[in-house]
Amino acid sequence: MGREVISLHIGQAGVQIGNACWELYCLEHNITPEGELAVPDGHNSATTLLHDSTVLPLATSSQTKLHACSDSVETFFNETGTGKFVPRTLLFDLEPTVIDQTRTGPYRRLFHPDQLVTGKEDAANNFARGYYSLGRQTVDVALDRIRKLADLCDGLQGFLVFNSFGGGTGSGFSALLAERLSHEYGKKTKLQFCVYPSPRVSTAVVEPYNAVLTTHSTLEHSSCSFLVDNEALYSICKRNLDIERPSYSDMNRLIAQMVSSVTASLRFDGMLNVDLCEFQTNLVPYPRIHFPLLSYAPLLSPEKAYHESLSVAQMTRDCFQPGGCQMVQCEPWRGKYMACCALYRGDITPRDVTDAFNVVKRDKHVQFVDWCPTGFKVLDTFCRH
Repeated sequence: MGREVISLHIGQAGVQIGNACWELYCLEHNITPEGELAVPDGHNSATTLLHDSTVLPLATSSQTKLHACSDSVETFFNETGTGKFVPRTLLFDLEPTVIDQTRTGPYRRLFHPDQLVTGKEDAANNFARGYYSLGRQTVDVALDRIRKLADLCDGLQGFLVFNSFGGGTGSGFSALLAERLSHEYGKKTKLQFCVYPSPRVSTAVVEPYNAVLTTHSTLEHSSCSFLVDNEALYSICKRNLDIERPSYSDMNRLIAQMVSSVTASLRFDGMLNVDLCEFQTNLVPYPRIHFPLLSYAPLLSPEKAYHESLSVAQMTRDCFQPGGCQMVQCEPWRGKYMACCALYRGDITPRDVTDAFNVVKRDKHVQFVDWCPTGFKVLDTFCRH
């Protein structure tokens, strides 16, 4: 039985994050920008494909079946009869400019044309235009495309929703679509990856109003919402990655790396595979309190990476360091943790993880609530490429 997940990228921020995410997914699963399966080094290949001055060997049908069995690539990709892998995703924006860049970009042949849905007029950073006027005119088209994607799934787990709380489409249309999804797919898990407005990095003066209005629907219709903050991402790019003038592409790729790690256990087979509902089970103490804080380690520039000796204890400690690798600009040491889910990627031992968390528990900055003093959930995903 399948464990498919459908990704919904809404608005300019959601679509641009989607471009970065699917680029990274393709690299991790050895899928070319045309949707063909590339053969890892050391395997015989049938043909070669030239793309952007890079030669990628293509897999034969038997190698495709072998690869499909070796990891859960079909969780995020639908394999057609010709061996092409098509993302299970929908990119939606009320104005066509951003999605037109996807239609003409290097990954234009990866997506099915019906998965790229655009309107004719943008929401102008206005929640009401995205929720009431323009949104209601186009929401049925989006739901119809989602229904077609769901029909291709054997066992749909749920949805990943990518949007910004500050934009008109990202706030208004996302709220409308969340309500309709709850009505039609009430029992499916819905995880959100949201760009939250930050006080010093802002593109519109009405972002706080849009965020307040869309948070109401997020409380009611989302299972778990992972927040990221442009100000925190900008600081990480400058401080940790030594990027002098970070662009939105740099920040989107940082978000994509984080999303890839969160979804690795869904996309790769391992000793323990986590379903979408387990994030809600482990991180949400009460239904309306479902906004976990994200941290990611290690975050190193290429120049530093070759000179660092990384250990499980050091990476775990970095995730809890004040202002270190947190994706939201806040001060968690002023409060207490209610739950923690630690996702590791790589060949590590349970003893290393146990020793690392014993050190974390002794840290005076990391305090848990009295009624859940040891609320740690640990998962390791070891992906062989």
